[in-house]
Amino acid sequence: MKAATLSEAGVSREILVIGSGFAAQQLVKSLRKLDAEQPIRLITAESGDEYNKPDLSHVVSRGCTAASMTRLSGSDFAEQQRIALVPHCPVLGIDPARRIVMTGQGEFAYGQLVLATGASAARPDLPGSEQLVTLNSQQEYAAAEGPIQQARRIMVLGAGLIGCELAMDMASDGREVTLVDLADSPLSALLPAVLSQPLQQALHSQGVKLQLGQGIAELGLLDPDRPQGGWRVTLSNGRVSEQDLVIAAIGLKPNLVLAQAAGLAVERGILVDDSLQTSAPHIFALGDCAQWRGQLLPFLQPIVLGANALARTLLGTPTPLTLPHILVKVKTPRYPLQLAGRTKGEDLAWQCRWNSQGMVAEAHGEDGELCGFVVGGDQMSAAFPLLRQLPR
Repeated sequence: MKAATLSEAGVSREILVIGSGFAAQQLVKSLRKLDAEQPIRLITAESGDEYNKPDLSHVVSRGCTAASMTRLSGSDFAEQQRIALVPHCPVLGIDPARRIVMTGQGEFAYGQLVLATGASAARPDLPGSEQLVTLNSQQEYAAAEGPIQQARRIMVLGAGLIGCELAMDMASDGREVTLVDLADSPLSALLPAVLSQPLQQALHSQGVKLQLGQGIAELGLLDPDRPQGGWRVTLSNGRVSEQDLVIAAIGLKPNLVLAQAAGLAVERGILVDDSLQTSAPHIFALGDCAQWRGQLLPFLQPIVLGANALARTLLGTPTPLTLPHILVKVKTPRYPLQLAGRTKGEDLAWQCRWNSQGMVAEAHGEDGELCGFVVGGDQMSAAFPLLRQLPR
């Protein structure tokens, strides 16, 4: 692609995107649909390859290798979208005053800058946790692919959405899987405990051992000289077990170092307004790294809608982000779930319909109005009619 042109004021016209995950690539696609000529540059510490991140929760049952997950190489993506790609290039800093991004491969001027730096897998605050397996990217899976294939005893830390999906997937070919969480029920941040009972039963039926209401007291390698030689894990109740592999799935931490060093306002994520602009002019943030209206939004739907709105804003048509109710899908094959709206709170009144294979649970507020729902099992088709009933 041609080098970036300058505006009449001598400022680069280039839209520069830092990152190459789903948010970055979705933004590039949205920009290119609207403008075939706009100069775009994508800088990433990785290869820039395109892959489907949700597949990481199902690598065992689907027989995926890390290499087979690639849909499009970074170079092919760049050619297809007609952008300049700078792969394997960590960003060292940002100078907002000069509108410059500093890297090991030189400085790049920008007209507008988008931070799509994503988030990293959180780890327990224990010695040795830096050696735990995490599956938050294709690169992390590539590094752990061999140990995952060989492991017969696997412990998954965290019974949230990703942890439950991973535990069920890892148990799909008869491995001994233990799922550990401090909460007394899985998906505790999303559901009342009673609504997670069918999922617990489905996990049990697949052989997953649930250790709920338990934390990790101690982690230790069986052989300190061989990180892949297995782990000795002590739970908070004193129970000790030996595991071939321990996977951390306790949440995500937005990558904020670059934004903080540039003087941008951050809290849990990079603070953005309704236009996804940060506290600095000409700098925006999108995806897992951004905090919008007090929320982190680690789901695909808000990223797609955010990319569409931000593309219009960057191209000169200010477009605030507006989000409908997000339909969250829990892809646990033996008992899938979908939920939307407000599904946690002591003030909610639940109306539940159960059968032997599924459920429909409606949450009503104090005014009696529907404000959230959970559907599971063979009742998944009820999700979209209920979604349309939720008030804006």
